[in-house]
Amino acid sequence: MTNTCADVVVVGARAAGAATALLLARAGLSVVVVDRDRPGTDTLSTHALMRGAVVQLRRWGLLDEVIRASTPAIRETTFHYATESIWVPIKPGVGIDALYAPRRTVLDPTLVAAAREAGAVVRYGKTLIGLRTRAGRVIGVDVRDRTGLVEAIHAPLVIGADGRRSTLARLVGASTTHRANTTTACAYGYYRGLPCAGYEWAYRTSGMAGLIPTNDDATCVFVAQRPERLGRGGRATLERAVADASPDLEERLRSAVLTSPVRTFVGQPGHLRTPWGPGWALVGDAGSWKDPISAHGLTDALRDAELLAGAVVRVLAGDAAEADAFGCYEATRDRLTLPILTGSDEIAAMKWDDDRIRLVLRELNQAMNEELQVIEEFDSQIPAFAGRTNGALVVSQLPVIPADPRSSG
Repeated sequence: MTNTCADVVVVGARAAGAATALLLARAGLSVVVVDRDRPGTDTLSTHALMRGAVVQLRRWGLLDEVIRASTPAIRETTFHYATESIWVPIKPGVGIDALYAPRRTVLDPTLVAAAREAGAVVRYGKTLIGLRTRAGRVIGVDVRDRTGLVEAIHAPLVIGADGRRSTLARLVGASTTHRANTTTACAYGYYRGLPCAGYEWAYRTSGMAGLIPTNDDATCVFVAQRPERLGRGGRATLERAVADASPDLEERLRSAVLTSPVRTFVGQPGHLRTPWGPGWALVGDAGSWKDPISAHGLTDALRDAELLAGAVVRVLAGDAAEADAFGCYEATRDRLTLPILTGSDEIAAMKWDDDRIRLVLRELNQAMNEELQVIEEFDSQIPAFAGRTNGALVVSQLPVIPADPRSSG
């Protein structure tokens, strides 16, 4: 058994967790990040960053690095409906002139490297196995490495950024405050030689599809259908679903070369969970999950990372009560997320016609514009934390409590 102390423990080192750790470390807090996977691993993702996320990467000084990784600039979007296609240019604004969709093997390591440079300690191969509590409050975690060694990490705040099936959310009993009614099943593959100048989204009640240019001269092709219709399968399943969504996309796909396995996600209803409690908080998919058809998960993750980081600094510095700071985080997250979650829910039901889907997409665009206004109002830097003692918070001299992975106490 080893013991470590920090100001904050972040469980999960993907986009939401790494971004939160980066901002907290830059503010001056001591941060330990643990992740059960190996560094640089890929994950299912539509990759698409909306304007708000690109604005944040630019402000954090990371957008140039993403671009240097040969991430193509997205300067147009095309919406394919049953009766027509609509082309929309990406207009310059808020300091950016394009959107980007980096592979997760680019985005996540970029955020992790920046977090480490800011002083965060990132440890891979560490699985959360239990919580440490005192008087009903979380005061740390127990993690186990691949050799079976257990480490206790003591901290006044534990942040769960460990995905839609969050272990931390389960251990603390985070309640679900909103659940979507429907979901789609999705399949993903990467193609080269596919003519595609920007984001393309196809909407038909028989199926939906997206083309997303990304790194390595590849295009992420994803499809979404009702789970019973899509089923499971490889290339034939994906390309049949593309044909259901758009004969034009099917025709263009015939000249392209599949360069990856086709992976299928069977679907999970969107949800919002209570994102905080005594000594813990949730960020990213752990607290807010939407059907992938929204292509908004990464943008939400970076937005909520900054919202939460600002609240954490205020609380740990003693400038705000938990109920005030984290309550504001929850209220803002819900206000910005619910329109996107409910819109995605309606799209996933696939019971609309061309007129209705256009209206839903306009409503989603309005919600994203409101989100962008909030992101623009974020401070360019979260205020520096001034309550440090020898590199870490003094938190009532937290005791070293023997680990018991079978309990949360």
